[in-house]
Amino acid sequence: MRFNRVALAGIAYELPPNVVESSALDDRLAPVYAALGLGPRQIEPLTGVRERRFWNPGQPMAEAAGRAANQLINRLDFDPARIGAVVYAGVCRDQIEPATACAVADAIGVAPRAFVYDVSNACLGAMNAALQIASAIELGQIQAGLVVCAETARQIVDLTIDRMLARRDMETFKTSLATMTGGSGAIAMLLVNDDLAREGASRILGGVARQETRHHRLCRWGPDTGHPASAPMVMETHAVAVMENGVRLGVETWRDLLAEMEWSANPDRVVCHQVGAANRDAVLKALRVDPATDYSTFPFLGNIGTVSLPITAAIAAERGHLETGHSVAFLGIGSGLNCVMLGVNWGRL
Repeated sequence: MRFNRVALAGIAYELPPNVVESSALDDRLAPVYAALGLGPRQIEPLTGVRERRFWNPGQPMAEAAGRAANQLINRLDFDPARIGAVVYAGVCRDQIEPATACAVADAIGVAPRAFVYDVSNACLGAMNAALQIASAIELGQIQAGLVVCAETARQIVDLTIDRMLARRDMETFKTSLATMTGGSGAIAMLLVNDDLAREGASRILGGVARQETRHHRLCRWGPDTGHPASAPMVMETHAVAVMENGVRLGVETWRDLLAEMEWSANPDRVVCHQVGAANRDAVLKALRVDPATDYSTFPFLGNIGTVSLPITAAIAAERGHLETGHSVAFLGIGSGLNCVMLGVNWGRL
């Protein structure tokens, strides 16, 4: 799909106050490592994640997402009454109903006729929400839309460590390691009709999607449907299978993106969903993308689910990695398996 009049006005983010080093989690898992004959440090060497952030206990997701949204609106001096849709796309939600987006919309003061709802699709939620809003703008249904997400890893990491300590077997270690990379954070992305875009906004050129849902059993987080959980939650990831099948799906989607964007060569920059070192290396190698064009945040933020790709784009721009006129590919993937990729002309309409 192609877009002719959709701009990314900006991205804002909120980082939690608590930095948690992987070595601290390793220390909690020392009895597991001893039982399995492993060394004292496993998480960073295996994943590349040195640290991540946790919210204070009890942090509402809508409040964190609302802070990111208000920060963005204030920075852009954008009238929230012009926002025609607020879509909350985080995996973690404050309750089953109403939609967490309702609390965010109330916090920023959107107009009464705005669409307000949640979208859930594992780590791909923000990309799905962005496509939905971009399509509505392109069709002239709305002038502007806000994507918001917040994620928290504190609870699932604590529950997973308890389960690993209780079982102390290699299979549990293997399927639980990916959970130890989990981080927390919140983002807001404002998409607008290009008539409302200001200098520095980025053109969203279009996007493509692919799925291989026969692999939906490879990663699961449940059975509870919300945050906080009232029943025991389990997060299990068959990491090798997810990586192998995810890379193959990514290659196919990448080919679609290059064709849809009519890019005869690789874009100037790529921003990937943040999983870990092995996944990054495998994806970039398979896509034949120069690692120098990528920007990674997983070493110090971990995997923040739906927040990871937008927050990485925002930080990459802050640090000068994304420059005006760069062709940029957003490479999103989520368990299921689902893949969405977007083409962006950074900082230029």
